[in-house]
Amino acid sequence: MELINLTMIWALIIGFGVMMYILMDGFDLGVGILYPFAPNEEARDVMMNSVAPVWDGNETWLILGGAGLLAAFPLVYTILLPALYLGVFLMLAGLIFRGIAFEFRFKSRRNRHWWNIAFCGGSMLATFCQGVVVGAYIQGFTVENNVYVGGAFDWLSPFTVITGLSLVAGYALLGATWTIMKSEGEVQDWAYRITPKLLVLVLVGFAVISLYTPFVDEYVRERWFGHLSLFWIFPVLGLLCAAWIWRAVGRRNEGQPFVATLGLFLFSYLGLVASKWPYLVPPDITIWDAASAPESQLFLLLGVLFVIPVVLGYTAWSYWVFRGKVRGHGYH
Repeated sequence: MELINLTMIWALIIGFGVMMYILMDGFDLGVGILYPFAPNEEARDVMMNSVAPVWDGNETWLILGGAGLLAAFPLVYTILLPALYLGVFLMLAGLIFRGIAFEFRFKSRRNRHWWNIAFCGGSMLATFCQGVVVGAYIQGFTVENNVYVGGAFDWLSPFTVITGLSLVAGYALLGATWTIMKSEGEVQDWAYRITPKLLVLVLVGFAVISLYTPFVDEYVRERWFGHLSLFWIFPVLGLLCAAWIWRAVGRRNEGQPFVATLGLFLFSYLGLVASKWPYLVPPDITIWDAASAPESQLFLLLGVLFVIPVVLGYTAWSYWVFRGKVRGHGYH
């Protein structure tokens, strides 16, 4: 019973960390994805300045989730790293290029366009790879005796390409609604115009993935259609958030589109978790199969329970400090 309780606590912690990363780093990746479509260079300055004070703090959640996964569920690393090595490498490369662009774009005059490309390309690459990883997780892995025995490119399939492109559209929607909330004038008008188009793309991707998934994963098909249950509440709530986005943009609300987009992502994430629970490495390995020794989980839990309030505290403080609009070259 102790092992089950500790394992459940760790599953909740890691799930919370991953969710926070998706919600918080999603919008600044989305800002980078939208870079080529911005009306001018001044608009790009506003967009980058809107996320510059918070982007690196947002990625703390990726580190927390990844480190916690290694500590609490080491078997996951044993299987997923060989299965997703190239995809994870490309994701990290994209994040590195994006991070460098934050530091050098404003310092460069002659080569600024190259840093724009690095910012946009790194954001798109990292987002696409994250979507591919999600798709690979849904379709499952070939495992024998707790060892990955599939090919180096099994993660790349038509389904994972669709999930990757859909996440690009989703993060772009987050970036557009964030830009609405943080900008004004020409930049805000442009963000209002592109948000409905991005929402349509996201809903199309959502529909295609929902129709495709039951053919990819028999377990999910049985959960969705074997017996109607509360699982359907998540897509319904997601569609309500989509309607909220459309209505809020039509009324030119500034904060509501971003909050509603966060809700759309949250319910999509919860729907995915509910569909695959309790399998941590589909199709066969559960969270209890992958768990580390209870002594290790308990020792690490004491540290994590101290760290999470600190991370939440400085995250809330930073967003409070930079809660205003971006005008010119900074917050006011």
